Amino acid sequence: MDLGLAGRSAILMASSRGLGRACAHSVAREGVNVVINGRTAADVATTVGEIAAAYGVNALAVVGDATEPNTHDRLLEACGQPDIVLLNGGGPPVTALADIEPEQWQDAAQRLMISPLMFVQRVVPGMRERRFGRIVAITSAMVKAPNPALGLSAGPRLGMTAVLKALSTEIVMDNVTINQLLPERIDTERQQYMARLIMEQRGVTWDEARAAQAAMIKAQRLGRPEEFGDAFAFLCSTQAGYISGQNLQLDGGSYAGVF
Repeated sequence: MDLGLAGRSAILMASSRGLGRACAHSVAREGVNVVINGRTAADVATTVGEIAAAYGVNALAVVGDATEPNTHDRLLEACGQPDIVLLNGGGPPVTALADIEPEQWQDAAQRLMISPLMFVQRVVPGMRERRFGRIVAITSAMVKAPNPALGLSAGPRLGMTAVLKALSTEIVMDNVTINQLLPERIDTERQQYMARLIMEQRGVTWDEARAAQAAMIKAQRLGRPEEFGDAFAFLCSTQAGYISGQNLQLDGGSYAGVF
């Protein structure tokens, strides 16, 4: 299927590794020119080089923390009129509610809700004027199924979800959509790190640790990064203009709820 994206431009936050990198590859394969972002210059340079070589698109590098206003400025200097924006970034540490300090709430709210919303505020007017825009946020399964040890993640992300949902109803008339991807156990470096922790904590082999991870998913396997990236690419497509304000779970059928 031709997704109708050739020649479009995308700003992809936190896209030098992991899920963001998978998303970058999937849209670049469709002919989208990309701005790759990450905090480590070597990772950004590697991803930019491999994408440019593989797909022949323009790939630009912006090194910096995507939650910082000066990084936002440089992202928009690299691509002043993005057709596609990926909101992405790392989550806070696992912390029980009783142990969370006020400054941790403030930091989590700034990084996971306020900062991405301020970037959305800057790009939406141009998208509406050009009558094309696709904004996709990578959030977490915790948005719909909160874990008591992940309140620092669930709280701010759910706040952002609510604001983005409200905004989506206003701007879809101009062919600008907003959706969210909720990953669970996608096989990136993060899951490999978690497998090593299982090995240390349980005294098991690598294969046993990986089997334990897969057993947590109804599909009995981890998700593949390219599956995640391709879901992102479809939500950015011309065909997806009637899909907005949605939370798409990529969890191997594990969510137990109906809605």
